[in-house]
Amino acid sequence: MHPVHDFDALLILATALASKRRPAELVEIMAAADLLQSSIPTEAKLAEAFDRLARHGLLCAAGDGFALTPDAQELVVLPGKKAEADECLYVVKEKLSGYKVKGEFAPIILSLETLTAAIKAHRSAGEGAGKNLLVPKPKPEAEKARPGQRQRKPMPARRRKD
Repeated sequence: MHPVHDFDALLILATALASKRRPAELVEIMAAADLLQSSIPTEAKLAEAFDRLARHGLLCAAGDGFALTPDAQELVVLPGKKAEADECLYVVKEKLSGYKVKGEFAPIILSLETLTAAIKAHRSAGEGAGKNLLVPKPKPEAEKARPGQRQRKPMPARRRKD
């Protein structure tokens, strides 16, 4: 697949993250993209990426949402679970560069208004009082000892009997 764009790898990873058990809606894909990159690309870039990935047989429309094809799911197999988002994007982009298109596929054409509405819905959901499950949990600053726990004195060395 030539040329490979950064948005393609981001869209594949975001779709994989959002569509674990069922096809992902646009709002869920936007939330996953925001989680992975801390920003969402412009609507025009997203529309191009959706169209390009669908024509190459990596993304398909399923019901009201979008899902990865089996070829795209093979690209998302990552080296480790604790890999950072930048590393994952790099690995997927590298695998995309070696991907060979296997035929003609139907494009996905999304209007800019649809993408704008999904981005606005994601941003408004983040501002609400509800809980966003795609936001990473904050890490503790430092390990704190539990109250009431103290260290024991080391045992004295054994004395030899002569």
